[in-house]
Amino acid sequence: MASAVRQPILVVDDDEVISSTIELFLREEGYPVMVAANGKAALECSAELAPCLILLDMKMPVMDGWAFAASYRQRAGPHVPIIVMSAAQDSRTRAIEINADDYISKPFDVEDLLDLVHRFAP
Repeated sequence: MASAVRQPILVVDDDEVISSTIELFLREEGYPVMVAANGKAALECSAELAPCLILLDMKMPVMDGWAFAASYRQRAGPHVPIIVMSAAQDSRTRAIEINADDYISKPFDVEDLLDLVHRFAP
């Protein structure tokens, strides 16, 4: 029996170093990855290729994480888990504000991020 093809994980972060590093580690774990530099691009990506999980920075240009989450949840269809990635002092509060499924504070340990991804992504 052939193994199922995984849906991509959407990484939304305007910091190219962070997003490319996360992309590298996720690809090493066998996940396809889409990267968006802001919420507007993330909405377009998520409409084209339905991700299984969204890793979301909150403070970004064009459309921030709060606006992305609100717009994403207003769309019809199933919604995938969102994990907030934030350098804010209280990442948990930011996650609660957008009804995220979980959060991780920047800077984070890659193993901690991968543990979260494995909990939410098939």
